[in-house]
Amino acid sequence: MENFKKHRIESIDLLRGTVMIIMALDHVRDYIGYGSWFSDPTNLETTTPLLFFTRWITHFCAPVFVFLAGTSAFLYGARQRTTKEVSWFLLTRGIWLIFVELVIVNFAWTFDITLSNHILQVIWAIGISMVLLAGIIFLPRPVILSIGIILVAGHNLLDSIILDGTSVGALLWYALHQSKVVIFDSNSAINFAYPLIPWIGLMTLGYIFGTLYHQEFDAGKRKKWLLWMGIAAVLSFVILRTFNIYGESSHWSTQKSGIFTILSFLNTTKYPPSLLFLLMTIGPAFFFLYTMENVRNKISGAVIIFGRVPFFFYVIHIYLAHLFGILGLIYAGRNWSDYIMTGEFFGNETLSNFGFNLYVVYLIWILVIIIMFPLCKWYNTYKTNNRNKWWLSYL
Repeated sequence: MENFKKHRIESIDLLRGTVMIIMALDHVRDYIGYGSWFSDPTNLETTTPLLFFTRWITHFCAPVFVFLAGTSAFLYGARQRTTKEVSWFLLTRGIWLIFVELVIVNFAWTFDITLSNHILQVIWAIGISMVLLAGIIFLPRPVILSIGIILVAGHNLLDSIILDGTSVGALLWYALHQSKVVIFDSNSAINFAYPLIPWIGLMTLGYIFGTLYHQEFDAGKRKKWLLWMGIAAVLSFVILRTFNIYGESSHWSTQKSGIFTILSFLNTTKYPPSLLFLLMTIGPAFFFLYTMENVRNKISGAVIIFGRVPFFFYVIHIYLAHLFGILGLIYAGRNWSDYIMTGEFFGNETLSNFGFNLYVVYLIWILVIIIMFPLCKWYNTYKTNNRNKWWLSYL
């Protein structure tokens, strides 16, 4: 039973590690790619297929990251902990993650010691979702499942509500459902990049998903569930998207070529993540878990290392990507301080003509992963050898 349990956990770590590696590509592209902060790689009017797919493949990262955070919360409670203990952990870790996003991660993104540019992204969304999940887990599981489905499948009904301005009501709505960059003045801005409603629902569903990985759940039955959930998610995406029925505000259309028509079909909304965006990304994740549950080799072993220390990886790799961006500025003969991203960074567009082609982006991405591996391996070993240190569960 112990060996069986280990393999189940490793399959989740393998998926998490895979998306962490892919995620780093997007963040390296942010800092190294030409004009990346001021152009949209999914804009079919200006993109190329390679640029589009470089961005599109990273769409899998945030949904899987948030979904598995909910799964990890369930598994944390499955280790003979009471619901109150799990709730307290979720509440305190959620508050901690909110602080980390606002201070440590924001500084990693901006290198602005005044923290004038507040970017609310995935760690923020996970933190708030954990705080709310701390209360939700006291409800019966069918109710928890219903909450997750309603938030994920129903939030697109709110797409028509568009607010503007900086009133308290508008700011609250930006945080909940409308992605928005709010510039208060030249020295202060908030980027509501991850509106919360669908992410809260996704983490809630991830929590229920964790029941499939309970030690008493039959492995064969779990694999059948993974297969059929993957099929259901992907088929739902294809059907809803083909007929532009529901779940995506941006409809696809025939383009100038076959490949661009495919890009249009795949080009769903991430901010906030539409129902189709989540079906498109979580469905293949189920297939991954179904296929890779018992796959073990040197490559998977290395990827699992990343998946065991995702928070550590996330924070450190952003600092690395930002540092490489500064080195790129120096190499280009420009002022390194241009990559201190203050509140006015997006308004002055100083770096709109800076950056390198995708081949350089991919090379730097590989270098970042190479650098991160020994760091993550060391930290994973440290955590393994110091399980008695409670504070490590918050990192």
